Amino acid sequence: MNISEFLNNKPLFYDEIDYTLMPRAYESIKEYFDFSNTKIIHIVGTNGKGTTGKFLAHYLFKMGFNVGHYLSPHILKFNERIWINGIDISDDKLENIHQKLLNILSKNYIETLSYFEYTTLLAFLAFENMDYIVLEAGLGGEYDATNVLKNDVSLITPIDFDHQDFLGNTIKEIATTKLNSIDEIAIIGKQIHNEIFEIAKNLNKKIYNYRENFADDSDLKKFIKSKKFPLFLLDNLKLALSAVKFFNLKIDLNLLSDIKLFGRFYKLENNIIIDVGHNPLSAKAIRDSLANMKVNLIYNSFSDKDYKKILKILKPIIDRVLIINIDNPRVEEKAKLIKVLSELDIEYSNYKNIDKNKNYLVYGSFLVVEEFLKARIDEE
Repeated sequence: MNISEFLNNKPLFYDEIDYTLMPRAYESIKEYFDFSNTKIIHIVGTNGKGTTGKFLAHYLFKMGFNVGHYLSPHILKFNERIWINGIDISDDKLENIHQKLLNILSKNYIETLSYFEYTTLLAFLAFENMDYIVLEAGLGGEYDATNVLKNDVSLITPIDFDHQDFLGNTIKEIATTKLNSIDEIAIIGKQIHNEIFEIAKNLNKKIYNYRENFADDSDLKKFIKSKKFPLFLLDNLKLALSAVKFFNLKIDLNLLSDIKLFGRFYKLENNIIIDVGHNPLSAKAIRDSLANMKVNLIYNSFSDKDYKKILKILKPIIDRVLIINIDNPRVEEKAKLIKVLSELDIEYSNYKNIDKNKNYLVYGSFLVVEEFLKARIDEE
């Protein structure tokens, strides 16, 4: 069975998770991996993992190192999740490592590993002979599939409410689960909940604050403005470069001159911004970045997201919500979404096409952005 057919039959989520499954699967085949000469960087948090990882992986690659970056989810094609030395993994290499993994894993693990657990092992196989590996946690931290590798440093992006069904209903519970992924050393990025720093300090690990590295951030701000990135990405850049400093490497912003952050507050066209965010923290950042304009919000949401809170946050910049249809069992019932929009007194209609005289924000999840991009291709 080829990789596409195999993954299409893999569940993305389970109602109950066996947290021992991935560690046992990895242990059974760890002889096939040699990361003894590789620096492992683990990125954990609620928001900003993708951009922090992209900044860091791109920078290290431009320094001349062999770099692998594992991120999720993807927008248009699975290959986006496994980035090696500046490009997404090729179809041929992906198929080769899939067949190898099928040969070395027991039938039990092949059948029982989740989509993300299996693809994490695929990434490990793809990252042979890397100098640096940047691993982005999928959900949580302590029990995340990526946490089976011992890391040299953890980067902690902003932690907020998300995935409460799995992580807990308080910031303390959520942060504890995420921070327990730290092996020995962590750099804590910007946080909106001060208690996170206290929780981290009580772990008996080496904890650094990213602010210690950039007392003067004027050059970084100039870089962000020159790239026309929103200012909220400044803290992600600082966190990424804090890891560069941790490894005693030089800081040269010219190495990031050609970086692109597709899907992360990305200006697709003059009047269209796409962003794969899907929680209140990202909604606040986007609202603040677009404070002086009104947009048509092309939107939909998974049923387990606090979309009422997200829409309430975005309301000041919304002219109208355009509901884009998505065929996925996790997507909220349209009637319930419409009810919330009515309660918030937000005008809405179905998404049909783009008017070049209006501004648009495509937001809500990777699936929303993916569906929109596919629709744009059909329109053109």
